[in-house]
Amino acid sequence: MSTKIDLRGKRAVVTGAGKGIGRTIAQKLHACGARVVAVSRTADDLQTLQTEIDCETIAADLVDAHGASELIEKVGDIDLLVNNAGISVPQSFLETTMDAFDRTMAVNVRAVLAVSQVVVRQMINRKVSGAIVNVSSQASMVALTDHTAYCASKGALDQLTRVMALELGPHQIRVNAVNPTVTLTPMAEMAWREPAKRNSMLSRIPLGRFAKPEEVADVVAYLLSDHAAMIHGATLPVDGGFLAN
Repeated sequence: MSTKIDLRGKRAVVTGAGKGIGRTIAQKLHACGARVVAVSRTADDLQTLQTEIDCETIAADLVDAHGASELIEKVGDIDLLVNNAGISVPQSFLETTMDAFDRTMAVNVRAVLAVSQVVVRQMINRKVSGAIVNVSSQASMVALTDHTAYCASKGALDQLTRVMALELGPHQIRVNAVNPTVTLTPMAEMAWREPAKRNSMLSRIPLGRFAKPEEVADVVAYLLSDHAAMIHGATLPVDGGFLAN
């Protein structure tokens, strides 16, 4: 039996597809045969992505959940959804501002709810099965210093994933989350380049390295595919064993 992931005939929305993990996910799903609709707040990133893969694009800032939902609604039939867009504003607990907290929750949690509602409603109206993957983090399960809003948002995202799975399962719409460790996007390379900070985190990862974007994208593609037909409501670590500590 072939183990190749085949998403031909599927239309997939990927949020936060302009950079980093989201861009790699969009590329991976395209390579698996899916027709990709890439969503990013930065139009320039979407233009360069279109030079790499054949995809539709939507420029939208997910802080505005209502506006983003209206744009997604115009896309038409969707079979797969990857809620990848996310932000992090590193601040300690006592220094966390209300603005940073609100913006983080708006993008990392509220936008997932809003976009998913639009996609799921049309899935149910079409009476088709579907699959959703929410990109969470190991920070949903283990506290990280100076990541107050981020940890809170990812914890909320995991719980939202479980509720979605509970309620959407009867409609044959599968919902899962992936929970990566530090993933070496260009932004992460910059954020973790300080040796003391980098080595402190690496010492907690039994495999002794950070994740690659491709390794996260591979798991996302698997969860969207029929190979994962009985995986539902999971929060799957892609963390090199970080959570085993």
